[in-house]
Amino acid sequence: MARNKLLSILLLYPISKIYGMGMAVRNKMFEYGMLKQQEFDIPIVVVGNLAMGGTGKTPHVEYIVESLLGRYNIGVLSRGYKRATKGFVLASPQSRPEDIGDESYQIYRKFGPDITLAVCENRVEGIRQMREINPGLNMIILDDAFQHRYVKPSVSIILTEYNRPIFKDKLLPYGRLRESARALNRADMVVVTKCPPDIKPMQYRIFEESLNLFPYQKLFFSRYNYGHLVPVFPEEAPDIPTFGAIGPETSVLVITGVANPKPFVRFLRRQKVKVKLKRFADHHNFSSSDMEEIARLFDELPSEKKYVVTTEKDAVRILNNPYFPHRLKKFIFYVPIKVEFISRGDAGFTAGIEKTIHESHLFKS
Repeated sequence: MARNKLLSILLLYPISKIYGMGMAVRNKMFEYGMLKQQEFDIPIVVVGNLAMGGTGKTPHVEYIVESLLGRYNIGVLSRGYKRATKGFVLASPQSRPEDIGDESYQIYRKFGPDITLAVCENRVEGIRQMREINPGLNMIILDDAFQHRYVKPSVSIILTEYNRPIFKDKLLPYGRLRESARALNRADMVVVTKCPPDIKPMQYRIFEESLNLFPYQKLFFSRYNYGHLVPVFPEEAPDIPTFGAIGPETSVLVITGVANPKPFVRFLRRQKVKVKLKRFADHHNFSSSDMEEIARLFDELPSEKKYVVTTEKDAVRILNNPYFPHRLKKFIFYVPIKVEFISRGDAGFTAGIEKTIHESHLFKS
């Protein structure tokens, strides 16, 4: 273990320093106007992070949409990570995860015609096309776009995970940071996500002191609320179990293809069921051999009463996967999640977004 750590320091740390210098030069080019930022005359809300994956961007985007939908005509734009398409794609009822990406597909399934959702690698071009299609848009949320500085945001929101905070991380490839922690200075709001249910006042103070934000920056804390089991294939599931009823004699095969499944697995283990975890890479596209393995693992579960449980993000890929065994369709469920803000409360976060919008230079009288 010590030898591996030494090799990591000798090989990866110098590369991370070079990477950091490159990112610093890029940021300076934006600050000095050598690289141009495009401004828009409607609010642009950027949700992003400094670390690679797993901070909970999609549930927080969903929270913002749900909170502000009654007051704004909202568009959501992302690059559509790991989609099979290129360029600008507008979501429609015919869209599939491979067309727009699994996370965008999940958002569209929830909000459908109430929002305009699109994917595009070029966010400036994506915003322009969205506004041509729907001239009534008066807010666009950019999902995972903090490093995409070609768009000037009205509000920048950075997420950092409670168990893997920015101030304990290092730059790629030695650590997981896309940018130096100094980039946090560009954020208007910082959210510490996936907080434990029993977070103590001392933990709040540790984050406040370690992040050391400027007075104009607002710090929030959030956690996940897990919902009831939902069938992935509703037409195939005659009975929907509840965690309170299934009991410790039940075995659960947990299928995850997310960056950090630990909070999800911890939640399931608290339900006093026997958990068998099969972990895949983030955004994994399930193959026929994957599905054969899932069926085998399910058959090997020791209990007579058994289920397959997956995350909401994985469920949208499984639902559209032609290889999923038909005989397991009545046994597979997902657990929806919702974001809950703690310490300062839900209203403070939404109000903070609107306050920042109205204080931004685009909207000053």
